[in-house]
Amino acid sequence: MTQPPLRTETAKASHTPKTPTRRRSSRKDRISLGGYVGRAVVWLLVAFNIFLLVWMVLTSIRDTRDIARDPLGIPAVPFWENYSTAWNTGGFGTAAINSVIATLISSLLVVAIAAPAAYVLAKSTRKLSSTFTLLFVLGLGVPGQVLLVPVYIMMAKFQDISHLKMINSIQGLILVMVGLGIPFTVFLLAGFFRSLPVEIEEAAAIDGSSGIRTFIQIVLPLARSGLVTAFMLAVISGWNETLFSLVLLTTSENRTLPIALLAFLDQAQFNGADWGGLFAGIVMVVTPVLALFIWLGRRIVEGMTVGISK
Repeated sequence: MTQPPLRTETAKASHTPKTPTRRRSSRKDRISLGGYVGRAVVWLLVAFNIFLLVWMVLTSIRDTRDIARDPLGIPAVPFWENYSTAWNTGGFGTAAINSVIATLISSLLVVAIAAPAAYVLAKSTRKLSSTFTLLFVLGLGVPGQVLLVPVYIMMAKFQDISHLKMINSIQGLILVMVGLGIPFTVFLLAGFFRSLPVEIEEAAAIDGSSGIRTFIQIVLPLARSGLVTAFMLAVISGWNETLFSLVLLTTSENRTLPIALLAFLDQAQFNGADWGGLFAGIVMVVTPVLALFIWLGRRIVEGMTVGISK
């Protein structure tokens, strides 16, 4: 009389664990399917961007009439005169010098100002550090379009008071680029300084080293990868800066490369489209930043991961 119930209980017990196993396997299948779809989308975007890059380079060495006949064609004979046209007629020579000066000086100033501020922020109390970090994050969330008019008015008033040329000058643009780059750089470097071992600074303090000496001789060399990452990101941001340059720089001798490219596009539209020269100008603007990211891309990604995760 007791055997049938035992079989029923055994049968029930044998069937009970199968449902969660099936659920787990179905979830794994959905996750793996989503991963494959995500990878496929990423590779499609990569292929599309590579196609655009190759097409841009090939079009930059084609004659304008050849481009009009077949926009996606391959040049039979390279037409290198497009680069000389963009360099001379488009004013890219002067604009390249202005871009290099503004980008390098502003990037160095951003790192030089942000590094001590980030170190103080990283070593302050938790409550104070959280408050200032929140302020810097709020500064990152303000769009540049909102700051455009106030910054222009401030620069004009400062120019009237100090008699220093801020509008339509490279030094004015450098000042704006430094102000725009400091919040993110402080936020990034503070994470690096938090990741450094506290014991090293304590040992330096025991040896009688001052705070400034510890920061310069010990902390900065240890955070070298973070400083390089911050400098490279500032260079990329400064090289591509367009909005404030378009408003602050009005004459051709003070233009940077993005503004020279826009002016060359307007000139080509009104005086006959020189598409070959225009694409040559685009290659000139894009190539330095692209080469820099290909050379140091892995270090930049690793540096951002360490700095932001801390």
